[in-house]
Amino acid sequence: MPPVKDPHNGFRRRIVLASRVLFGKAGLPLSGAEGRLADRLREEAFLERLQSKFMDDDDAELEMELQDQPQIEAREFSVLSGEEAAFRRQYFYELFRLQGELVKLQDWIAATGQKAVILFEGRDAAGKGGVIKRIVQRLDPRVCRTVALPAPSDRERTQWYFQRYVPHLPAAGEIVLFDRSWYNRAGVERVMGFCNDAEYEEFFRSVPEFERMLVRSGIKVIKYWFSITDEEQRLRFFSRIHDPLKQWKLSPMDLFARSRWEQYTEAKEVMMERTHISEAPWWVVQAVDKKKARLNCIHHLLNQFPYQEIERSPIVLPEREHHPDYQRHPVIPDMMVPEIY
Repeated sequence: MPPVKDPHNGFRRRIVLASRVLFGKAGLPLSGAEGRLADRLREEAFLERLQSKFMDDDDAELEMELQDQPQIEAREFSVLSGEEAAFRRQYFYELFRLQGELVKLQDWIAATGQKAVILFEGRDAAGKGGVIKRIVQRLDPRVCRTVALPAPSDRERTQWYFQRYVPHLPAAGEIVLFDRSWYNRAGVERVMGFCNDAEYEEFFRSVPEFERMLVRSGIKVIKYWFSITDEEQRLRFFSRIHDPLKQWKLSPMDLFARSRWEQYTEAKEVMMERTHISEAPWWVVQAVDKKKARLNCIHHLLNQFPYQEIERSPIVLPEREHHPDYQRHPVIPDMMVPEIY
């Protein structure tokens, strides 16, 4: 967009106008040069925030590299301002520290036979998947696994509502993370009309007893709701629309649900009011800042367990046996993967 000449050209006026635009306090429609300036400020602010979203995506790739290659740190942070570089550095190192604690938690759960179910709920693009990814990133998939069920089949729709979730519950020594759970009925199914009023009310009668039953059986149930603002969801949707590697995250249902923001808010409030029980309370994660949300959620999760580090026996690598009569056979050339890189 070409620059717009400000006829009043005053620093104070620009700051006041910018604050009114960015914080939504412009009570009357703006017109003329003032309106064009307001449009430019909106666009600049939006593009700046959108750029920060793409930088967050780059950080996701950097996370894996930094721990194994600390020498890349100076190169990656050299283009950033001091404050921003310091925050990103702190985020990475704190994430690695918390992931180390998650390994200890995993070992403790496996050694003591504990069982844990962790539910991750929230609006589309709220950051649930990003937190789950950081939790399981360095854990044993035989101990900690993620469940993300698709839409129910025609047969599953005729079953007891909780039936398709039960097979995924943990055995002793396991952690199960549900990326969306049985609370679909209180959220998306209610808002989108996929269940009737009788099914909706029956869910609220059943779910507290269902979760109490899980707790009585020895399963720790932890429920997280990831909270974001309307504007933040809009930014994240735009970043997905313009990133070919992330467009698969946007379904027609996600886009349609965007128009029903207020109905989802009302459904969430009813859900929490009717299912916040002492045996399995809700915990709300402020998720506008994705990095802080990840750290806060993992830190809180660790504090829900009285875990301790399990001592391991020293590992000794045995010597390889050599047999003179063994001859290794050559690999058939047609079986080799071409070395393109």
